[in-house]
This record gives sequence, structure tokens and C-alpha cells, in this order.
Amino acid sequence: MVGQNNWFKRLYTWVVHWAHTPYAGVALFGIAVAESAFFPIPPDALLIPISVARPQKGIFYAGLCTLGSVLGGILGYFIGWQFMTTLGQKIIQIYGLTAKYYYIQHLYQTYDVWAIGLAGFTPLPYKLFTISAGAFKINFLSFVVTSILARGARFFLVGGTLYVLGEQIQRFIERYFNWLATSFAIMLVVGYLCVKCFF
Repeated sequence: MVGQNNWFKRLYTWVVHWAHTPYAGVALFGIAVAESAFFPIPPDALLIPISVARPQKGIFYAGLCTLGSVLGGILGYFIGWQFMTTLGQKIIQIYGLTAKYYYIQHLYQTYDVWAIGLAGFTPLPYKLFTISAGAFKINFLSFVVTSILARGARFFLVGGTLYVLGEQIQRFIERYFNWLATSFAIMLVVGYLCVKCFF
């Protein structure tokens, strides 16, 4: 478990380091694509620092992140649709989500495409929902439209806030960074516990 946590932390640090390079936008797009299909680190980890550093481009980065995430979701859908028994199952097994896969089937049977909306906006593992959507043959057009709305709402909330508030929010974050970092860590733990309870 310790080794796994260290691996995750190193991967998270690697993602965040792109915020301080000239390739931040390209990295954000690539990570957003990958996370929706197989990558463990959400693009928010990079979207937030680059939007803080360049608040005037917050809307652009949110749009880039949304586009990448939806394209990655389509890739995940395709994996579940065509390669569920091979590649799809392996991705789900790597993250220990096999038991949850059948619960997702129940969610789709009950809520249909609205389950994607829930996963797209919340910290739930979006890749599990995209792969499952393909495996359970959820209507593709509905899947794409719901993904755009849910992922867009999530990322534009971040990018839009930083764009509107600009330097004010940047100064606030710099001044209260330690307090915000602690609060964010607490929210991550609470969110993780909520996901464990409901899943």
C-alpha cells in the first residue's frame, strides 16, 4: 500500500510539473484525454495551477480540458464497446474496480445516461463509467452530449472562476496557500470516503 501511494504521489507530481513548462496546454489536453480512458490522475491537478498562473486564459484551458476529456471518454467508450473482455477488463482490474463495474451496470439500468452526468461532474472514477457505457451499449450520442455538459460544467467552473476573478483570486491563493492546500487535502479525503461508502 505504501509503495502504491508513493507511486501515485510521484505520478501526481509529474502531472503538476507541466504547469511550469511551455507545454502546459498540450500536457493538459493529453492528460484530460488519458484520464477519461485509463490514466489515474484527474486533469484538475494541472488545470488549477496553470489557470492560477495565467487567469486570463482560464476559459481557454477549461475548453481545452473539456475537449480532451470528452475525446478521452469516446476512447473509453470504444474500449468498452469493442475490447471489454481484454483491454477494458485489464484497466478496471488495475484500479481495483471490478466489483464496482457491476454496480455501474445497475446505475445505467436505473438512470441510463444520467449516470454519466454524475460521474462527469464529481470525483467518481470517470474512466469506469466511460468504459462501462461502451460495454453496456449506452446510446452513443446521448453519452457524448452528457459528457460535454458534465465535464464542461466541472472544468469551466474552475477556469471561469479564475478568469473572472483574475489577479484577486491569484493573490488570495498565494496569501492563503497553506490553508487552502490543507482544506483541499481534507476535501479529497472526505470525497474518497464518500465514494467508498456509496460504492
